Amino acid sequence: MHEKYENPLIIRYATKQMQYCFGDNQKFMTWRKLWTALAESEMELGLDITIDQVEELRSKIEDINYDVADAREKEVRHDVMAHVYAYGKQCPNARAIIHLGATSCYVGDNADLIVIHNALDIVKSTLVNVIDKLSNFAIKYKDLPTLGYTHYQPAQLTTVGKRASLWIQDLIMDYEELERLTNNKKLRGVKGTTGTQDSFMALFDGDESKVLQLNTLVCKKLGYTDTFTVTGQTYPRKYDTQVVNCLNLIAQSAYKFANDLRLLQNQKELEEPFSKKQIGSSAMAYKRNPMRSERICALSRFVNSLASSTVNTASTQWLERTLDDSANKRLVIPQAFLAIDAILNLYLNIASDIVVYENMIDKHIQEELPFMATERIMMAAVQKGGDRQELHDHIRTHSMEAAKQVKLEGKQNDLITRIKDDAIFDCIKDEIDNLLDAKKYTGRSASQVMELYNNYVKPILKDNKDQLDKSGEVNV
Repeated sequence: MHEKYENPLIIRYATKQMQYCFGDNQKFMTWRKLWTALAESEMELGLDITIDQVEELRSKIEDINYDVADAREKEVRHDVMAHVYAYGKQCPNARAIIHLGATSCYVGDNADLIVIHNALDIVKSTLVNVIDKLSNFAIKYKDLPTLGYTHYQPAQLTTVGKRASLWIQDLIMDYEELERLTNNKKLRGVKGTTGTQDSFMALFDGDESKVLQLNTLVCKKLGYTDTFTVTGQTYPRKYDTQVVNCLNLIAQSAYKFANDLRLLQNQKELEEPFSKKQIGSSAMAYKRNPMRSERICALSRFVNSLASSTVNTASTQWLERTLDDSANKRLVIPQAFLAIDAILNLYLNIASDIVVYENMIDKHIQEELPFMATERIMMAAVQKGGDRQELHDHIRTHSMEAAKQVKLEGKQNDLITRIKDDAIFDCIKDEIDNLLDAKKYTGRSASQVMELYNNYVKPILKDNKDQLDKSGEVNV
C-alpha cells in the first residue's frame, strides 16, 4: 500500500458511493448485463439462442472471475475479448453466443454511458442537498446587514443572506444544466462496428424491422427508451464534453463560494466548521485555516483543467473513430466525477454549519456606514431648509478629515461626531442616529432572498424531496 502511488481522489476525497460507481464491479457487471440483454433480445426475435443459455448468462452476472479475465488480457491485449473469454469459461453452454453480432463498443460505450448517468444522479442528489442547506442559511440571515464589496473595496450594504443567495443562484444554474443531461439519457444502442448495424442485418437476413426491434428491446431491458440515432463505432464523444462541462460549471460555482468564504474568514465575519481537535498550522497553534474551502478551490481547479481533454478528444475523433480517446476517457471521466463528488461533499459539510460572527460584521459596518450615510444626512438637512451646496462642502471636508484620521493615524472613524458638532447640521442633530440604522441601507435584500427561494429553490426541493437526507463528511 505504501510502496506505490495511490490516487488521492480515492483514498482521501471522494465518497464511497462515487468510488463504487466507477469501480470494476459496476463496470464489468454492466458489461455482463449488456451481453445478457443482447442474447435475450436476439432469442426473442428468433435467433437460435435458448432460454437456458440466457439464464446461464444471467446467473453469472455478479460472479466475475477476474483472475481469468486478467490473465487473458495479458495474452490478447484486449479487455473486451478477455472478459468474453472469462464469461464463456463460466457459461460454457452460452459461450458460443456471447457478444453475437456486437463490437467492443457495444459493451464499452453503453456501459460507460450507464455509469455516467448513475454518476450524474449522485451529483444531482448532493447538489440538491447543498442548495437546501445553503437556502436555510440564506433565509436565517436574510435580514442581517453586512458590508458589501465591489473590487474588494467597501461598497453599499447587503445582507448575509442576500450574499448567500448569489451562491445559491449559481448552483440553480448548474442544476438546470444537470437536469438537461439527466432528462435526456441515451445509450449508444446496438449499432455494430461502424454504426451501420450491418452485422445485425446479416444475423436477421436483412430484416430491418427486427434490427430496429433489437435496438429497442436491448435498451428497454437496461431501463432506457432512447439511443443516439446515428453513431460511428462510438457514441459521440461530444457528449463527454457536455458532461464534463456540466461538472465544470458546478466546480466554478463551488470555487466562487469557497473563495468568498476564505475572504470573509480573513475578515472574521464568517467561518467554515472547525473540529475540536483540528490543527490549523504545525507552527502557529492559534490558526484556524479554512482547510475545507481551500480544498474545494484546489479540486475545482483540477476539474476546470479536465474540460480541455474532452474538447480535444471530441475534436480529433477520425471519421468513424480512433482509439486515442480510450486512455484519456479512462482518466478524465472518472476523475472529473470523483473530484466533483468530493467538492460537493465538502460544500455540503460547510453549508450545513457556517459560523457567523455578527458583532464583527457590525464592527465593519460601523467603520464604513458613516461615509455611506452622508447623502441621507445631507438630504435630511436640505428638507429642513439647508443649502445643498454648502452642506455638501461641509460633509466633504469632514469626510476627508475623518478618512485621514483612519488611514494615517489608525484611529476610529469620527465622521458622525464631526457632523454632529457642526452647527450647520443642528437642524437634524436629533435625527442623525436614526439615519445610521444599517437595516435602512440593505434595499430589497431580504425580499430577494425569499423570491429566489419561493420561485426557484422550493420547486427543486419539491422535485427531489426523497433525496434530502445527505450530510457532508470530511474524510481527512
